[in-house]
Amino acid sequence: MCGIAGLMTRDGAPPSSAPLRAMEAALRHRGPDGVGHYRSADLAMVQTRLAIIDLETGAQPLYEPAGAALIANAEIYNYLELREKLSSSTRPIAFSTQSDCEVPLHLYRRHGLDFTRHLRGMYAIALHDPAARRLVLTRDPFGIKPLYYADTATGFAFASEPNALIEAGIVAPQLLRSARDELVQMQFTTGRETIFAGINRVLPGETVVVRQGRIVDRQRRTALPEYGPIDLGEDEALSRLDAALVDSVRLHQRSDVPFGMFLSGGIDSTAVLAMMARLAERPVKAFTIGFADGEADERPAARAAAKAVGAEHVEVEFSEADFWRSLPQIVSGVDDPTADYAILPTWALANTARAADIKVILSGEGGDELFAGYGRYRSILRPWWAGGRRPRARGMLDDLGILRGAITGWRDGIAAAEALAGSHAGTRLQAAQAVDCADWLPNDLLIKLDRCLMAHGTEGRTPYLDSELVGLAFRLPDDLKIRRGLGKWLLRRWLSEHLPQAQPLARKRGFTVPVTRWIARRAEAIGPLVAHSPAVREICRPDAVENMFAAAGQRRAGRASWTLLFYALWHRHHIERRILPPDTLAALAD
Repeated sequence: MCGIAGLMTRDGAPPSSAPLRAMEAALRHRGPDGVGHYRSADLAMVQTRLAIIDLETGAQPLYEPAGAALIANAEIYNYLELREKLSSSTRPIAFSTQSDCEVPLHLYRRHGLDFTRHLRGMYAIALHDPAARRLVLTRDPFGIKPLYYADTATGFAFASEPNALIEAGIVAPQLLRSARDELVQMQFTTGRETIFAGINRVLPGETVVVRQGRIVDRQRRTALPEYGPIDLGEDEALSRLDAALVDSVRLHQRSDVPFGMFLSGGIDSTAVLAMMARLAERPVKAFTIGFADGEADERPAARAAAKAVGAEHVEVEFSEADFWRSLPQIVSGVDDPTADYAILPTWALANTARAADIKVILSGEGGDELFAGYGRYRSILRPWWAGGRRPRARGMLDDLGILRGAITGWRDGIAAAEALAGSHAGTRLQAAQAVDCADWLPNDLLIKLDRCLMAHGTEGRTPYLDSELVGLAFRLPDDLKIRRGLGKWLLRRWLSEHLPQAQPLARKRGFTVPVTRWIARRAEAIGPLVAHSPAVREICRPDAVENMFAAAGQRRAGRASWTLLFYALWHRHHIERRILPPDTLAALAD
C-alpha cells in the first residue's frame, strides 16, 4: 500500500516541483518506507511506499520495455498466477522485479485498457504511456483503494487523498454544500463529487484516460456479477463457499511482512479468523476492541473464538477518556468524511496493530453487503403493514426541530443508485445489496478502513470483496442469505460447521460504540460549542441544537448529536484549516 499523486499540464510545460513536493509530504503517512519520482514531458508523478511485497526490488515507478511507467497504491493478489501465465506464453515476459505491481504493466501492453479485467486485488493505479501520450488512472471495482482528481484550468492532478490536492494549492478547501447535506443526513457522501468543490473521485471500477491535461475517455467495470440468483441447494452452496473462502483468504495472506486480523466477535470477522487459522502455519494474530461501559461488549465472544483456534489474541479497551482525547486526531485523518462511529475502534485497533509491528490486517468489511446481514435487508422484504420500509427514508436531522430550513436533495445520490439497481433483472434483496455496494460500502466503510489504517502505515485487506467470492455470494438464492429471521444464513451455517464455539446461529446484537452515552454525559459543555460552530450554525438553530444535545441520551437525538459533533470538528480542520489539539472541547473552542 502506498500514496500516489501526479500532475499533467495542459500547455505541455513540465509541471512545477513545488506542488508535487507538497503532495508527497501530505501522503508520507501512507508510505513511510520510501519515495519514488517520475517525470516525462508534461507529466510528473510521485509515490510514497509502504513495502509489503518484494521488499528489495519493488520500489516504484515500475517500467516495461516499451516505455510505459506505473505507480500504484495496490495489492494484486493473483500476481503469482499471472506472472506464471505471462512467463510461459508464446511471447514470454522477462520480469525485472518480484513486485505484484509489475504484472499490470505487462498486461496493459498486451490488453490495453482492458488490463484490469485480469486483476484480483485492490488497486488505484496511475500508468503513463509516453508513446500513446496518455495517462491512465484506474481503481478496483469495489473502490477499496481511493483515488481523487482535480481538473483545473491549467491541468489535471490526482492523488490518493483530497488533502494532498489541497495542501499542494491545486484546489482551495471550499465546501460543496450538496455533499455536505448528504453527510449530515446519511453520515457519508455519494457519487463522483466529494465534499470539496473541485475534487472528484475516480469511481470504483473506473478507468480514466487523460491526454494533454484533459480527460478524453472513461470506461467502467461493475463490481457485482449479473443479477438473478443461481439454482443452488444448501449443501452444494456450503461446499462452494468453503472453496471460495479458502481461495480468497489464501491469496489475501500473501505478504512479505507480518500480518494479522481485526476480530470483532461477529460472524464476518470470525469466519475470516477460522479460515486464516486453517491456512496459517503459525498462530493468527487477532486484535479485538471493547468498551468499558458498552452495552454489547463483544470481547467475550471474540476471546472464545480466538481460544478455539489457538490465536494470539490482543484485547484493547476504548474508554470515554480515549474518545474525547482521540476524536480530533481521528477526524483530522479523514479528509473524505464518514461520520460512522465505527471509525473510533478502527483507529484504535490500527494504532495497536502497528505498535505490534503488524503491517497487514485482514478484516470483515463486505460480509454484510454480500451475504445480506443488515436488518434493513430483512425490512425491505416485509410489506409496509408488517414494518417494511425503504432504507434511508429519513435523514439524520429530519423531524428534530433543529434545522433552519428543510434540507432537500440529500437523497438524490442514493435514489439514483436505487433506480439503477432496480433496472436489473434480480430480486429486491439483490437490488438493496447493490445500492449499498455502490456508495455505502466504498464511501463509508472502505474509506473508514483505508484512512484509519493508512494513518498508521498499515494495510487493510478485505477477503469478502474478492471477485471470485463475490461471484458466488451475490448470486446466492435469497433464502440462503436470509432465513429464520437471520441474515448471512449460509455464512452462519458454514461457521457452525467449522467453528461451532462461535455460536453463529444465535441471535446477536450488532456492534455498537457508546458514543451517545458519552456525549450525553458532557452535553452541557459540548452542546453549546457544537451549536455555535460556524459549520453547524449555517444549517441549524443553535438553541435547538443545545436542547438536542441535552436529550442525547435518547436514540435519535444522540445519533444526530454525534453526527453534528463529527461535522463541526471535520469542518474546523478540513475547511477552516485549523490544527486540532488532542482534546475535543479545546478543538471546538475559539
